[in-house]
Amino acid sequence: RRLASALFLTPLTQQLVGRLRFLSGDMAAQKINEGLEHIAKAEKYLKTGFLKWKPDYDSAATEYSKAAVAFKNAKQFDQAKEAYLKEAISHENNKALFHAAKAYEQAGMMLKEMQKHYEAVELIEKASMMYLENGTPDTAALALDRAGKVIENINPSKAIQLYQQTGAVFENEERLRQSVEMYGKASRLLVRGRRLDEAAASLQKEKSIYKDIENYPTCYKKTIAQVLVHLHRNDYVAAEKCVRESYSIPGFRESEDCAALEQLLEGYDQQDQDQVSDVCNSPLFKYMDNDYAKLGLSLSVLGGGKKKKSPVVSQGTSEGAPVTSSRENEEDDEYAGGLC
Repeated sequence: RRLASALFLTPLTQQLVGRLRFLSGDMAAQKINEGLEHIAKAEKYLKTGFLKWKPDYDSAATEYSKAAVAFKNAKQFDQAKEAYLKEAISHENNKALFHAAKAYEQAGMMLKEMQKHYEAVELIEKASMMYLENGTPDTAALALDRAGKVIENINPSKAIQLYQQTGAVFENEERLRQSVEMYGKASRLLVRGRRLDEAAASLQKEKSIYKDIENYPTCYKKTIAQVLVHLHRNDYVAAEKCVRESYSIPGFRESEDCAALEQLLEGYDQQDQDQVSDVCNSPLFKYMDNDYAKLGLSLSVLGGGKKKKSPVVSQGTSEGAPVTSSRENEEDDEYAGGLC
């Protein structure tokens, strides 16, 4: 990198880059000093004396919050986390649960920046519980969703639990659109983890909610996903039952989704792998959510399926006479040397 800078940057540009680096470091140091000043002020507010019997938790929390922002701007995430935790404790002592929860959540996000994902989720979950205690379930659900995103790529099982909790909170608040979105995240992770029994139940939950909010086209898509999951479970009866039950959804019988599913079930029942593959490779299936599209592309019938027989082309002799069967050849050979 230094060689590239020397080769391609003019002396003036190099000076400017160096100056910017210096200013950047200088600004970081300035922010750190600013944060330390706010910490000192906060500690002063917490002190008691002969004329001051009670700590000023509200003012201390304000100073800790300012310190945390300064440390965060200086990329000092560990110091920022500590400042947010002290802010949270000050708010708790002041009986301000909502603001305490906010501070715990911010401390969790600092841990995320430090790649300490499990500790981050623990703090965000704590914040969510405090939001619920404070009577703000919507904010609690958003915090759980955020925790799920933090841990999803590291511990999918924990993320599934968090998304299901989030869906339940939204459902209790009758915010069904947000609820079904969370259940959908859980369903996809369950499929990805091959937890197919749980995925089938989760998809049924989704479909019920979409039916309640009268989003019928999405119900059709969830039926396709359910059928693919059931067939991967080798449960043809459950897949067929799923389609039959969906006939009650307005417009399903006349939809291309229904026709495709009936063709898929027919091919699977008859062990016709070619028919199953044709359906699963259709745009209707291929352009679903990636996890469900993969289920379709990897679906194979039980027993390996029937192969379509290629027509047998008889090869003749140079005069065009057909080649005789091996049995006929054996009979010819038997008398080739004569009767004796």
